Amino acid sequence: MSQFEAVEDSEGVRLSWNMWPSSRVDAARMVVPVAALYTPLKERQDRPPVLYEPVVCRPPCKGVLNPFCQFDPRAKLWICPFCLQRNPFPPHYADISPHNLPAELMPHYTTIEYTLARPVPTPPIFLFVVDTCLDDNDLVALKNTLLGSLAVIPQHALVGFISFGTMTQVHELAAVDAPKAYVFRGSKDYSSKQIQEMLGLAPVSSNPAPTGAGPNARAPNAAGPGPRSAMRFLMPLAQAEFNLTSIIENLQRDPWPVPQGKRPARCTGVATAVAVSLLESAFPNTGARIMLFLGGACTVGPGLVVSQELKDPIRSHHDIEKDHAKYHKKALKFYEALAARVAANAHTVDLFAGCLDQVGFHEMRHLPGYTGGVMVLADSFNTHIFKQSFLKLFAKDAHDQLQMGFNATLEVVTSKELKVSGLIGDASSAQRKAANVGETEIGLGGTSAWKFGTVTPRTSVAVYFEMTNNPAQATPVPPGSRGLIQFLTHYQHSSGQQRLRVTTVSRHIVDGAAPDIPHAFDQEAAAVLMARIAVYKAELDDAPDVLRWLDRMLIRLCQRFAQYRKDDASSFQLADNFSIYPQFMFHLRRSQFLTVFNNSPDETAFYRHVFNMEDCNNSLIMIQPPLMAYTFNQDPMPVLLDSVSVKPDVILLLDTFFHILIHHGSTIAEWRNAKYHEQESYANFKQLLEAPVADARALLADRFPVPRYVDCDQNSSQARFLLAKLNPSTTYTSGSQYGQPQGQAIFTDDVSLQVFMEHLKKLAVSGAS
Repeated sequence: MSQFEAVEDSEGVRLSWNMWPSSRVDAARMVVPVAALYTPLKERQDRPPVLYEPVVCRPPCKGVLNPFCQFDPRAKLWICPFCLQRNPFPPHYADISPHNLPAELMPHYTTIEYTLARPVPTPPIFLFVVDTCLDDNDLVALKNTLLGSLAVIPQHALVGFISFGTMTQVHELAAVDAPKAYVFRGSKDYSSKQIQEMLGLAPVSSNPAPTGAGPNARAPNAAGPGPRSAMRFLMPLAQAEFNLTSIIENLQRDPWPVPQGKRPARCTGVATAVAVSLLESAFPNTGARIMLFLGGACTVGPGLVVSQELKDPIRSHHDIEKDHAKYHKKALKFYEALAARVAANAHTVDLFAGCLDQVGFHEMRHLPGYTGGVMVLADSFNTHIFKQSFLKLFAKDAHDQLQMGFNATLEVVTSKELKVSGLIGDASSAQRKAANVGETEIGLGGTSAWKFGTVTPRTSVAVYFEMTNNPAQATPVPPGSRGLIQFLTHYQHSSGQQRLRVTTVSRHIVDGAAPDIPHAFDQEAAAVLMARIAVYKAELDDAPDVLRWLDRMLIRLCQRFAQYRKDDASSFQLADNFSIYPQFMFHLRRSQFLTVFNNSPDETAFYRHVFNMEDCNNSLIMIQPPLMAYTFNQDPMPVLLDSVSVKPDVILLLDTFFHILIHHGSTIAEWRNAKYHEQESYANFKQLLEAPVADARALLADRFPVPRYVDCDQNSSQARFLLAKLNPSTTYTSGSQYGQPQGQAIFTDDVSLQVFMEHLKKLAVSGAS
């Protein structure tokens, strides 16, 4: 484990540069920005939360007491390292001394979690929104999975149920005598006020005061958030379990007939709008998840993605690019507006698809993207991918609490040397324009705080910074100068507590020409942080422009930090801690995040969404998947992600994060088909076949979403998943008069890593960028 990984393990932080330049100009010359990958709820068994309030600097700073603060035990004062204000310690810190320090001043407590004395008034809320335009097998599988989830959802959590097809039905969980539901027409665009009025959730102001009441009389429902009338639809699971189980068990396919040659009428847009309006009127700024289960694309009403005519195919990337997607822009605008409302109320939307065709993830991507929700893409609700992924959402910690936080806010405080450029991740801006907000915007900029409907121990965000000093005015940096960043994450714990996680990062600030700066480069974190910018740009710009930007940044980085003689490509050399970075960029250029060829818009939206949620290690797996080789008389070992690694007598295990693939060489496959492994004399062959399966099972166990498992043989159709990821050092054009080259020939016109590196060296040494 590298020193950078060790810091990530304990603090949840990974920096592109572990030493910072003193001026803005020096930072620009370093090409890769100063940035951090941060996992706010990184699991930490060794340091449980402390049961007292944090000591906070006076506004507008709001920095929290940390090990980098100077303090005077006699005067009972501490100096904030962010704004240099002097603050008194609270009375209960009276006994403080250098030998009697509170936890937050101890050197190894750079990350600390506080349990705040403000319990959450409302438990977490789970609102199921279920598509009933499914075939019988899929509907039964979905119902069984939902029923199974009731055993793992906390009994005090509030639950609700909406089903939709041609119409949207909001089921009343409090109904005693007979099932009762409120029905909304699927083809009509309802306003939020109309939905609330139809459900009997009209805002307090619309309730007339009782006759004869004085001017200060309160309306019957004016009891604060969560009006009593909403409790018919959202009830504690302990009270609603019988009725909810009955509703799910009796759920039928949408009864409206589907004419020949048509798609079912599916009003996904209305169902989502109803769910959003229900929660925003009853429980604003409260932890809640809307879980949307889709068996196809929206075909009626607002949010329409494709027509009901089967002869009209759903849009492709090409259609969107050429502006031939008839419903695309309107649907995208509709769901984006809904996403902004959801984010404003600190709620979350999760999307689960069980369909072989597209369901509209591309248009709906902002719903989870603005709120920290999840996307799960499966061929059917009957698959292991969907069932296991859904139940993993409700994973619990050692204290039997859900591993998810709700209604979270991440705020970044910096010392005067740094300003915040922005954040890239599944969040929305909290519109907090503090003094440390920079001029340059990267991702969600113009703020120093962001909101998340949900955070989990996996949620990772990329935060970008700029240096503030102007070299014309800056004085030389004193030796030992340090800059600081503090991440403050407020969130609602699933136990009902409000918590604050504080992580403080300090690094040396040095002159831009200092020889130590190149040694402080973390190429793995830098690759992921640059990849996040590229993926963010890919949402807004044309793919060729993004690739050109990525190439330009790589050439400039090599020009700045490689050793070479001008115009002599053979002299080009990169230091060890830069050497793999070009390789990451090569694989990123070919990845499904930037190259949409052979992927549907839904798949692209899914891949990019997951990439924006994961930490450094998992992101690197997605960019450059690890490849393991299994052979006789050798332990399993990592091999090059290259076509030369495909051999007849080798089993390969590829982990792309989204796929776990076992690839049997042609000779191995022949022996297995001849059943040699079932004979006692071939026990070693049996062990060879079992080893990658065991390793694949271990990878599947802790991955979310659950990857697709592929078991294939050399030259079979499924082997395409492996060949698509390999560096094509051997292609169909590689044959020569000296015979066929080693390894598997790949049918592609892509350049190989070797050719890519040769071009990079030539451009770097010639001074072109």
